[in-house]
Amino acid sequence: MTTTTAPTTATARRLPGPLALGLERARYEVRVFFRERDAVVFIFAYPVIMMGIFAAVFGQDGATVPAGDVEIPFAQYFLPGMIATGVMLSSFQALAIAISVERDEGGLKRLRGTPLPASAFFVGKIGQVLGTGLAQTAILLVFAATAFDVPMPSDVSTWATFAWVYLLGTAAGAVCGVAFSSVPRSGRSASAVVTPIVLILQFISGVFFAWDSLPSWMQQVASVFPLRWLVEGMQAVFLPPQVTGDAELVTTALVLGAWLVGGLVVGARSFRWRRRDDG
Repeated sequence: MTTTTAPTTATARRLPGPLALGLERARYEVRVFFRERDAVVFIFAYPVIMMGIFAAVFGQDGATVPAGDVEIPFAQYFLPGMIATGVMLSSFQALAIAISVERDEGGLKRLRGTPLPASAFFVGKIGQVLGTGLAQTAILLVFAATAFDVPMPSDVSTWATFAWVYLLGTAAGAVCGVAFSSVPRSGRSASAVVTPIVLILQFISGVFFAWDSLPSWMQQVASVFPLRWLVEGMQAVFLPPQVTGDAELVTTALVLGAWLVGGLVVGARSFRWRRRDDG
């Protein structure tokens, strides 16, 4: 007697890989980000507003910044620091606060109980940072070029320098934000813990004041942190060669790379999916 097996109508479907899930998660993170209107306004508007204020106040009547043998408009001088600040806001500060809040509200614990791989979650966060950060930087560049006639780079090699400094700085800021998110004791205290750190680094890293005018001890402290080297890299892109000279781009790459690796190591060892009081 011959037996026949009925053909199956359902076929096994392969589950999406971590990268595909991460990209989908990134789209979700971007939608959630734009629902938080207060965060969106702060992160997008802060660099533009600060640049507008400083350029208008210090650049009255065509005033310029003496730099070596040339004079630079204040708006052009402030632009690299504002771009670097925007990177830190959209990567380090935004992630450190947002993840702390998600953990405190139990969102990370619930997410950990789903089939979503941890790697896809972090890919989603980094994708959100890159997307929102690029939009923020584009707005700032358009504002600088149209409102203050700041000249933009005209050669491919300079834009290539901008690209690697921006991407490396964003990656370092993002992983450090993930790692630092375990420091605040609760989501409510996250902003109070994270925001002052970013503000202090802005004042000692050459964002608002000329680097050479800062005390030597302050320069030494700032040189340990990535924001100082983000400013250095962006100055090599947007300031004339007569000003930047031989910009320390190798040191910039080394310091940002060290913070990237250090953030990955610390984050992998210290990241928590649960609140401190949640066993």
